[in-house]
Amino acid sequence: MEVRKYQMTLAFRGTAYHGFQVQQNARTVCQTFQDAVEAAFGVRYPVKGCSRTDAGVHANRFVLTMDCPQALPCGAMVRALNNRLPGDIAVLDCALAPPDFHPRYSCLGKRYIYQIWNSQVKNPFLEDLAFQVRSVIDTGLANRAAGMFLGRRDFSALCAAGGGVEDRVRTVCDCRVDRRGDLITLSVTGDGFLYNMVRILAGTVLEAAFGRLAPEEIAGVLDSRDRGRAGPTLPPHGLFLDRVFYDAGALAAECPHWQKEVVRHGADHPV
Repeated sequence: MEVRKYQMTLAFRGTAYHGFQVQQNARTVCQTFQDAVEAAFGVRYPVKGCSRTDAGVHANRFVLTMDCPQALPCGAMVRALNNRLPGDIAVLDCALAPPDFHPRYSCLGKRYIYQIWNSQVKNPFLEDLAFQVRSVIDTGLANRAAGMFLGRRDFSALCAAGGGVEDRVRTVCDCRVDRRGDLITLSVTGDGFLYNMVRILAGTVLEAAFGRLAPEEIAGVLDSRDRGRAGPTLPPHGLFLDRVFYDAGALAAECPHWQKEVVRHGADHPV
């Protein structure tokens, strides 16, 4: 029997979930998605995701695949699943994928964003979607600090204990800070990320923004490979997986430093 590989994109609010990956005795996005699949089609088809994601982390565009022997119209599948998924998970689109496509290993890069609500007054509409910082953030200093992370290097200083990978070399091809009113967004794009890397990077940028670490000192922090010299790990609820890249052209257009790093280091494979 021919098995079809369906590629789907999800958006989810991670507040109520312990990440994407199925876990015992914990509610996860994958488990909830498969519950909806089983309710809609009577079978719990296998699912693979592009990332595990931590508890409380959100996604704007999370890619997964589902292997299914049924020939199901994609539009009907999207409608059926969305009718059975809770309000904090949505299927955005669906398409047939090549047999050799893997949402994680076919990935060339990812973009994460970290949201900070920079105000003395809390925002009830962003309570679980942005980390509140009451002191005024100097976005000029923050952007100078963000630029220090560009390039291909060992990011051990930004890896939390328990990461479990030996190769900690990654390429960061875009890293910037934007402010719109009281909402500050850190955006970082790279070929792969270590355990808690973006949240530690964001914490290090804040250290620089508050004058506790000069942006020029960040190179030394990274060279030290010492987690203790980097900033704190910010809470998960400000973090979003924003986009997953499978096309080199799209990644190059998004990330002006990418092609240079690919040519120099051969960073054209998933991490």
